[in-house]
Amino acid sequence: MVEKTPRTVTSPKKFIVGTGLLAQMHDFVKDFGDNAFIISDEFIVDRVKTESIAGLEKAGLKGSAEKFNRECTDSEIKRLGELAQKQGANVVVGIGGGKTLDTTKAVAHYYKLPLILYPTIASTDAPCIALAVIYTEKGEFDRYLFLPQNPDAVIADTSIIAAAPARFFAAGVGDALSTYFEARACQKADGVNLVGKTPSRTGLGLAEMCFDVVSANVEKAMDAVRNKVSTRAVEDMVEATIYLSGIGAETGGLAAAHAVHNGMTAVEDLHHAQHGEKVVFGLLTQLVLENAPDEEIEEVVRIVKAAGLPLTLKELGVKTFVEAEWRKVAEIACDKNDTMGNMPFKVTPDDLYDAMVAANALGERYRAAQ
Repeated sequence: MVEKTPRTVTSPKKFIVGTGLLAQMHDFVKDFGDNAFIISDEFIVDRVKTESIAGLEKAGLKGSAEKFNRECTDSEIKRLGELAQKQGANVVVGIGGGKTLDTTKAVAHYYKLPLILYPTIASTDAPCIALAVIYTEKGEFDRYLFLPQNPDAVIADTSIIAAAPARFFAAGVGDALSTYFEARACQKADGVNLVGKTPSRTGLGLAEMCFDVVSANVEKAMDAVRNKVSTRAVEDMVEATIYLSGIGAETGGLAAAHAVHNGMTAVEDLHHAQHGEKVVFGLLTQLVLENAPDEEIEEVVRIVKAAGLPLTLKELGVKTFVEAEWRKVAEIACDKNDTMGNMPFKVTPDDLYDAMVAANALGERYRAAQ
């Protein structure tokens, strides 16, 4: 009998979204421990001390906050882990952007502690997934740390997220926008999801729900975050961009859009572009590869415009289109170890190069029509 790869559903134990949740940390910590070691971004560490630690102490719990030193490295993970041990902490909390949360994930993993995460921006779905990206001391990519389980709890305080620059929120929209289309492709291909298993129907269903929520709320949510306020639309959008996108991608799988993003990291002009901004171009490329229906492309473009995301390579920051550079992007994106193999048909570097050129032309056409 031939063994079949099992289908999976993986997710955090708890996902909570609302306002004023930083001051309610004790309500979440007490489910996992009574002595919290908090790793915090510098910009919010004072609020953590006055709101979170005060709340912990009032509830009869212990806690301390340590500033994150900007880079997710082995030495930073060790420094923070040893401080947590010295404190006798039995739960670790991460508050900040992606690198802060990844560092906290690694500390929890290596030091066997329960893990609670508070994302301060909604630019990617990284808070919910069982993966951390480790860098060298020089800030260069070192390796992926694949974790045996997802965070115990992810707490999305929209009053904090809405106060961040709107560009980060928009980037999260871009990342979430691709989730359904990639999961759909992966399902058709019977491909491999982010935990190395076969995609599940649940993953595809959550990915489709993610798209529906983004489609229904993008204008209203962007109105709010551009004015640094939180509304019900913002809460719904954060649920989509952090939770539904994260679980939809991890369980449903990735395909061409993220593979193109990975190839685009080789283009120096794009080093300052946000992850989700590049994923949008990857999604347009995937839709060209699939020869998607016009109405599908038009709805994607509507969402991209509403979020204020780039539609063209020029808007992304490409000063001059160099064919050799973009053929290199295509080669990288089609690497056998990347997610291009989750497309339901074979994609060659030549196919992909042509699709990227066409996707850029498509973006320019829709931009000119606005």
